[in-house]
Amino acid sequence: MVKEFTVTAGAVLPHKIGSIKAVSDVSFSVGQGETFGLVGESGCGKTTIGRLIVGLEKTTSGEIEFDGTDISKLRGAQLRRRRRDLQLMFQDPYASLNPRMRVGSIIREPLLVQKIGSKAEQQARVQQLLQEVGLSPKSTDLYPHEFSGGQRQRIGLARALALNPKLIVADEPVSALDVSIRSQILNLMNSLQERHGLTYLVISHDLSVVKYLSDRIGVMYLGKLVEFAPSSVLYERPAHPYTQGLIDAIPEPNPTRERSKTADPIRGELPSALHPPSGCRFRTRCPRAQEICAAVEPPLVSFGPRHLAACHFPLQTPEPAAAATA
Repeated sequence: MVKEFTVTAGAVLPHKIGSIKAVSDVSFSVGQGETFGLVGESGCGKTTIGRLIVGLEKTTSGEIEFDGTDISKLRGAQLRRRRRDLQLMFQDPYASLNPRMRVGSIIREPLLVQKIGSKAEQQARVQQLLQEVGLSPKSTDLYPHEFSGGQRQRIGLARALALNPKLIVADEPVSALDVSIRSQILNLMNSLQERHGLTYLVISHDLSVVKYLSDRIGVMYLGKLVEFAPSSVLYERPAHPYTQGLIDAIPEPNPTRERSKTADPIRGELPSALHPPSGCRFRTRCPRAQEICAAVEPPLVSFGPRHLAACHFPLQTPEPAAAATA
């Protein structure tokens, strides 16, 4: 998929001066019942991918296939019906809840929009969802400001589950929560996945969160996916220098192990997506970059089963027969 946002100039006669390359030729698949994690710095395009998948944005080109249907081409009533299967957990649980609506009405709203069930059936479904996410049935009469951050995220999760979706896109699901509450929400997501056979796409900048939840992880940099791998493999044998830099940036509670880190850190700022670097987009910050990195964009090559990375000078030795599917 490709997504570019037009940049214009001129107040009286606006004209296009360029485009922000938010997502550039990204391709991956997520299996039923799997949790796929997307990680990367802010501005790398991972949230845009989530919004494309649930239909809040339209692709510039490419396809988004779900159950054999290209949902990027759906419009109107067809898209609304398909959205029952695709739901989104927002990063800020308070901003995503209408402060003027009671919790019962917030959770019931998807059922009203999709015209599912009678009023009594909808109210029963709301009570069931509240119990599933660990909230009291009495919560229906309260407003969002009367809950803690963790409780609000539980409300957001209950709303996402209201239509029995097949896929939930969780955009930074615990980044706005206290550390003590994060594990509760992550464990709840895991238990709900087992109970309902859910598929998750988890978007985060925190590799430790993604490692805990995900079966496979994709690493994004400036609109490109630079590495795919099963969760355990990515941590033990990263092939891309950017992935290694993200892993080394995770704080280590053991001071001795923290001081023993020897890898070169990622330096500098993320380049502009309006004018991304030529060749490898990571080359301006990569400690291993050479001349070829500016001239030729590295292809995805295989480093083992379901492990791909795009780097001219990787940290691991690629397999002789390289394959570029993930």
